[in-house]
Amino acid sequence: MQTQFTEAQLQDARTATSATAIRQCVHCGFCTATCPTYVLLGNELDSPRGRIYLIKDMLENQSKPGPETVKHLDRCLTCLACMTTCPSDVNYMHLVDHARAYVESNYVRPWPERLVRRLLAAVLPRPGRFRFALRTAGIARPFAPLFRRIPGLRPFAEMLALAPKRLPRALPPPEPLAGQARGRVAVLRGCVEPVLRPEIQAAAARVIHRAGFDVVPAPGEACCGALVHHMGRVDDARAAARRNVDAWTRLLDDGGLDAIIITASGCGTTIKDYGFLLREDPDYRDKAERVAALAVDISEFLTRHGPTAVTPRGITVAYQSACSLQHGQKVTDAPRALLANAGYTVKLPAEAHLCCGSAGTYNVLQPDIADQLGRRKAGNLAALDADVVATGNIGCATHLADRMQVPVVHTIELLDWATGGPVPPRLRNTLNKPRDNHVTAREPS
Repeated sequence: MQTQFTEAQLQDARTATSATAIRQCVHCGFCTATCPTYVLLGNELDSPRGRIYLIKDMLENQSKPGPETVKHLDRCLTCLACMTTCPSDVNYMHLVDHARAYVESNYVRPWPERLVRRLLAAVLPRPGRFRFALRTAGIARPFAPLFRRIPGLRPFAEMLALAPKRLPRALPPPEPLAGQARGRVAVLRGCVEPVLRPEIQAAAARVIHRAGFDVVPAPGEACCGALVHHMGRVDDARAAARRNVDAWTRLLDDGGLDAIIITASGCGTTIKDYGFLLREDPDYRDKAERVAALAVDISEFLTRHGPTAVTPRGITVAYQSACSLQHGQKVTDAPRALLANAGYTVKLPAEAHLCCGSAGTYNVLQPDIADQLGRRKAGNLAALDADVVATGNIGCATHLADRMQVPVVHTIELLDWATGGPVPPRLRNTLNKPRDNHVTAREPS
């Protein structure tokens, strides 16, 4: 695609990177076949190619984006399926991240949107605040029908719909491994996952211990920064990245680390990109690249080091490949192979490449599109007639849970069960019950 950036504009590193990505686009349209919003809406401006045109015009002219441009950029899930299918290797992830940061700095959203986005940025990345918000959700739940009728307040109704009626008990960090360890690893605690589903990281720690590795805490570690980064709050994302780089560098310098393991694939995509995120920071660039090189999804780590002793459970698993794992990190075979080697019958749904609609805060900010995608994904999964759905991302698990008749668990929970751990909590009461395998309609809040 031809660009007309001036030499002065290209002196800015972010603009230069975006200009390169734009020029690599050859208008082939392969991305339209795998873009969820184009598949649903059929609008060229809701495809990666169309958004690239919008971004090109916005950045070249250094113009203030209008509501129409912002609408189409906001509709992007950042699922990165377009990058998987692009024959020209356009780095759409870095391009759309730059565009969102530009919008954040140059566009004044209506006040209800500003309120919702600030609330999400202030609460979700902080587990203490998030836990408190979930505990008080019951007070606001009776007002959900009112919120749903007012367009600007619709996201509040979606937040209440996602809030669990009962909050699980927080679990302590894992104890040190008894005996001689093969090595030591850090496991990202994160923000949302340990509050909504603490059993995921508990299962991960047990499996890592069985593989012979110690799990060490990383004091000072915080949210990975993905949630705020995808809202265009790049300064907040960089601050989060610096905190984590500092925390993990201390461990690296004091005893070393064999890996930084991530159980939420959305976080993994961002952490593996820390070198790029902090590339303009001379104090952190090298440290960020060092940390990013050690970051692995739990399935990648277990493929290299996992335990081999398994007890087959004789159940069928529908595997939902999170976009951040299959497209963002290009990890496709490892989770399925681990499940199959553990004795599970693994099935893949139709349209496995399409996003389920969760996408970080997308299901709050774009609820209609997210719901359509969620129902479509749930229907494809239900058609497999499986006993359980497994995925590698907390967002997918939460978004699909109330749309499925079977439990939705993290892949690591099934691997833990097969290697000597407990039955996944969401699976305990369902294995011997008959099920009606159809897609459920989420009850209005």
